[in-house]
Amino acid sequence: MAADPHNRSRIPSEEDEEDPVDAMISKTGCLEKHYAVQFCMADNKDWRKCQTEVKEFQNCITEYNRRKSK
Repeated sequence: MAADPHNRSRIPSEEDEEDPVDAMISKTGCLEKHYAVQFCMADNKDWRKCQTEVKEFQNCITEYNRRKSK
């Protein structure tokens, strides 16, 4: 027998909802570079140590905007 589609006893978790920022960045093709910045910041606790990752993300977004404007 199929699960009751009207059963609302399951509480949605944070994992069920996509982060709107991730969704927006995913459309650019730069999501992995965005994650690299986030992981670097989490690991180092100092954005100045993540300049390579920040620059790569910035370049990716710039390239996306360039392609989009054509």
